[in-house]
Amino acid sequence: MTTSPPVIDLEPDDEIERHRREITRYCYRMLGSVFDADEAAQETMVRAWRSRSGFEGRSSLRTWLYRIATNICLDALRSQQRRARPMDLGPSSPAEERFLGPMDTDQPWVLPMPDTHCFSDGDPEASLLERESIRLAFVAALQHLPARQRAVLILADVLRWSAREVAQLLDTTVASVNSALQRARATLEACDFELHPASGTLGTGALGAAENDLLDQYVDAFEQYDVTRLALLLRDDVIQSMPPFAMWLEGPDQIARWMLGPGFECQGSRLLATAANGGAAFGQYRRAETFGETGGGHLPWALQVIEVSDGAISGIHSFLDTDLFAAFDLPPRLDP
Repeated sequence: MTTSPPVIDLEPDDEIERHRREITRYCYRMLGSVFDADEAAQETMVRAWRSRSGFEGRSSLRTWLYRIATNICLDALRSQQRRARPMDLGPSSPAEERFLGPMDTDQPWVLPMPDTHCFSDGDPEASLLERESIRLAFVAALQHLPARQRAVLILADVLRWSAREVAQLLDTTVASVNSALQRARATLEACDFELHPASGTLGTGALGAAENDLLDQYVDAFEQYDVTRLALLLRDDVIQSMPPFAMWLEGPDQIARWMLGPGFECQGSRLLATAANGGAAFGQYRRAETFGETGGGHLPWALQVIEVSDGAISGIHSFLDTDLFAAFDLPPRLDP
């Protein structure tokens, strides 16, 4: 199981520390995991604090921090297997398969990121593009890129750095940056991704009243385990995934059949709202009895990331890693 990185006991430099969230966002796009991103951002802060006196000011402090973070991420990616989602590894499974199959603990999975790690409350500077570019689907698509191409595309297309600025950070040429950017864009295009939110590919951005009403209906239907009503809230091409299991389901009928079959122990669950990857998420707590405990109450089971598109739910991604509950500041138990 994964754990959060240790906190280093150093006196923080406020000027450095104010960049932590954007450095964490950057590391998350590079590494695809809340735990790896937090660790890389913390290491960036530590290295910067320790060498602050040697900073010569040849670039801005922000650029210097991005240089440190990039080197840390590139080092980490040299020995790391590509993170993926179940949909990247094979076709969907029929709901009639009455088991999840073995957990694939050897496969590094793309993991969600709490919004609190990325954005300040009510952050007016958090643009739509910034939020869209931490969506699960986009972060997963980035994992298809070689490490340096990934850095180039994030710096140029998400953060809007010039080719000259990117070249200086990576100690390379403008021509090399432009070539890497062209190849990276071609790879994303082959994955059917457009970076710009105007295309509608990455999601709908901030949720409005209609989307919030949809989510309220989802919570009520799930907690009542009214599968028929829940299925009506789903798009025809909705996807449900459950890492670390490689199986995934497509379509309301398949999801409904699975919930009434192998997933029946989710009946009686409670959902606690949070926010992940610029959108809605819920901590799912199952009845303690399903874990063999007595005394009532509910225990952590899955972190659900919900995707909404065109007025319906298009993705239910349940991460069965209870370490995520601490990362999302969710309680370790719900009392009766």
